[in-house]
Amino acid sequence: MTSNLTGARVLVTGGARGLGLRTAQAILERGGAVVIADINEEAGAEAVATLAAGGHTATFVALDVTDDASWERASAEAVAALGGLTGVVNNAGIEISDLFVDLDPDAMRKILDVNVVGTALGIKHAFRAMRPEGAAGSGGAIVNIASVAATIAFPGIAAYSASKSAVERLTKVAAAESGRFGYGVRVNTVCPGLVPNAMGAQFAVDMERLGLFPSVDEAVGAVVSLTPSGRLATEDDIANGVAFLLSEESAFVNGVTL
Repeated sequence: MTSNLTGARVLVTGGARGLGLRTAQAILERGGAVVIADINEEAGAEAVATLAAGGHTATFVALDVTDDASWERASAEAVAALGGLTGVVNNAGIEISDLFVDLDPDAMRKILDVNVVGTALGIKHAFRAMRPEGAAGSGGAIVNIASVAATIAFPGIAAYSASKSAVERLTKVAAAESGRFGYGVRVNTVCPGLVPNAMGAQFAVDMERLGLFPSVDEAVGAVVSLTPSGRLATEDDIANGVAFLLSEESAFVNGVTL
């Protein structure tokens, strides 16, 4: 069964590549409309062209998720382009691997700024747009992309794990606030495992570089060994979960971690 997103109008951050782009495609394939937001304007233009080649139309807006003013502008542009807003996917994120003994505080601050502050600002502006008095004003759903790194202790990714644990907790607080104030906006988290895309490949290379595993294949194998299904997730697997949480089929799913 495929989740129906007819009438959905969704902003996807980090939507120019990887999981963000696949999520945008999944929304479009289910009848929704999409605004792709990304800091990389060249990649954003390429993403829109890729979607057009597949018979879909999407709009691109430039967005630095760490900047409040950039969010305010991008949110307004998304509402104008889509004729409203019913969903925000806070997908933009970065991962920098380091052992504790070599931890770079500047790298950690960058991770926290993008992954934690960026997600928090995404929730802020989604609430402002979708709550009853907002520019869109019809409620909706927020899906925050965290990671299984929020739930397990995997060496070499302390800063990333901390940031994704924070995303998971932000989600629960945001869901509670939305319910308390009657915003009509559900807030949920998706925690992907290792996905065989550019970000996933870099993670495996980093695990070998840090001396945690003798090879990339063994690093990947260690992740697979922790996965009940005995395989890596695909971008489709993750995008399907996001689509479900954006849809009316999950109308009473709120504050959960998938």
